[in-house]
Amino acid sequence: MELVLEIHNLCKNYKDFSLRNISMSLEKGTLTGFVGPNGAGKTTTIKSILNMISPDDGKITVLGLDSVSNDMVIKSKLGIVLDDGHFYEDLTLRKMKSLIAPMYPAWNDNAYQFYMKKFQLPESKKIKDLSRGMRMKYALMLALSHGAELFILDEPTSGLDPLVRNELIEILKNIVLEDNKTVLMSTHITSDLDKIADYLFFIFDGEIILQGQKDEIKDQHAIVKGDTASLLPEYENYFVGINKSAYGFEGLTENKAALKKVLPEKTVYEVPTIEDIMLYYIRRHQ
Repeated sequence: MELVLEIHNLCKNYKDFSLRNISMSLEKGTLTGFVGPNGAGKTTTIKSILNMISPDDGKITVLGLDSVSNDMVIKSKLGIVLDDGHFYEDLTLRKMKSLIAPMYPAWNDNAYQFYMKKFQLPESKKIKDLSRGMRMKYALMLALSHGAELFILDEPTSGLDPLVRNELIEILKNIVLEDNKTVLMSTHITSDLDKIADYLFFIFDGEIILQGQKDEIKDQHAIVKGDTASLLPEYENYFVGINKSAYGFEGLTENKAALKKVLPEKTVYEVPTIEDIMLYYIRRHQ
């Protein structure tokens, strides 16, 4: 197993927020979802990885290199797609490329031309005239053109319509599957990760509250629905959280096997979405 990113006990303290002992690792050729509500600590973690802010404690290794002492070498191998773009608005795509290409030793102009055609991006158009979806594709295309090994994406699908979001998800899937690249995708739109994520890290209020392989997390949990009368107090210990009403109960469990032994056969068990899991865990930690 080759690790592309390792974070050990990352801490960052602000006046009204603290990132506490964040530890995570990414395997080569995988897409990892970094999930949490706005303000949970996703962007602070990403900015720490990119040396845009200085952590108070912890160690970050990227592509086997210390993130601080090898900053420039690492950044030449990263594909960075941030929520706010970081492009010069009045430049055309062609001019923007002419500024960016010399910064990367591994720049491949043939790859650039290939992806410009594949993504149907107009070189003569100014950055400010691009839709948000086209900006995201342009940023990904630039990263692919300089041979990025690790892609770090901060809310890449936020604000996109469903059709464009789906197109971007397919591009990311191909980056991982066809090019054997590694992707860290920070997002609060969890439905995107249901389709493509290999691993998940859930963050809330500056702490990782759940992590693991996506399929294992979903298999381990279930949305349970049934008659409130059958829900004895001791059974509630098997739930992450429960909602009760006059019509019955609905809850998230992390122990389906135990509940199936004690609840009636008519109890319903459903596969949860990532959003279901996130919301129930957040409520438990509030």
